[in-house]
Amino acid sequence: MEVFNALMPLFTEYGYIAVFVMLLICGFGVPVPEDVTLLTGGVIAGLGHADVHTMFAVGMAGVLIGDGTMFILGRVYGQRVQRLPGFRKVLTPERYASAQDAFHKYGRWVMFVARFLPGLRTPVFFFAGMSHRVSFATWLLMDGVAALISVPIWVYLGYFGAQNWDWMFSMLHRFQHGILGLLAIGLGWLLWRWWRKRQQQRSLS
Repeated sequence: MEVFNALMPLFTEYGYIAVFVMLLICGFGVPVPEDVTLLTGGVIAGLGHADVHTMFAVGMAGVLIGDGTMFILGRVYGQRVQRLPGFRKVLTPERYASAQDAFHKYGRWVMFVARFLPGLRTPVFFFAGMSHRVSFATWLLMDGVAALISVPIWVYLGYFGAQNWDWMFSMLHRFQHGILGLLAIGLGWLLWRWWRKRQQQRSLS
């Protein structure tokens, strides 16, 4: 709620450009909730300060360019970026190890899942680029499909809830819990497949 209240006057005054820049900042790992940013963009559209369909397009552009920038930075500059003061707290060795482990277990699907997990998204996309094992086209497909799910949910929820914030925030929490539940089921299934594959490989060796 505090983030929402802080973003509302900023987005109302500066519109699409403020939403776009804030989403880029989210993509760089700054701890600003992306869902609340998109929700706030939808609210100002619902209040008549912007067009909701244009806001959806701006939201898609902001999240994909922000995520893509981290992927390309990892691909081109790798550890040189990782050592910079501004990125050192986000791209830690521990997160690098976690990202490697996630790629090993879940493959490219980890990039789809990462879109819904703010603390994981930036390191996963950066290390995906840094590994040189993921093509830009594969990254764009996985992140793009995930963004086509998440971005319209938050933007249009804000639009339809602009006149009833209590209902809007109640639905925000329900959607968040629902998405996390679905992700947990999906990850469980992928982990089961990974375990079965390892068991089969051991039986053949």
